[in-house]
Amino acid sequence: MEAQSATAARLFDVRRIIGGLFVIYGVIVTIAGFTASDADLEKAEDININLWTGLAMLALGLFFLIWQQLRPAVPPVPATEEQLPRE
Repeated sequence: MEAQSATAARLFDVRRIIGGLFVIYGVIVTIAGFTASDADLEKAEDININLWTGLAMLALGLFFLIWQQLRPAVPPVPATEEQLPRE
């Protein structure tokens, strides 16, 4: 039972979900930045916003995923009989 709890804690760690989404969206926005037209760049005063935002999203997503690997979630320890409140 404790092995299932530890697996579930790692699987549903919010850092994994947030990091994964940021990496996916970062890749999409970075690709949009590489394919930006001259008209798009002119609208943004020659700053490739999609490229820089995509790279920042990739960096943030990788930060969350690395953080999750370095400091994995520890499932809570079940209470023993002595620790349960008395009625």
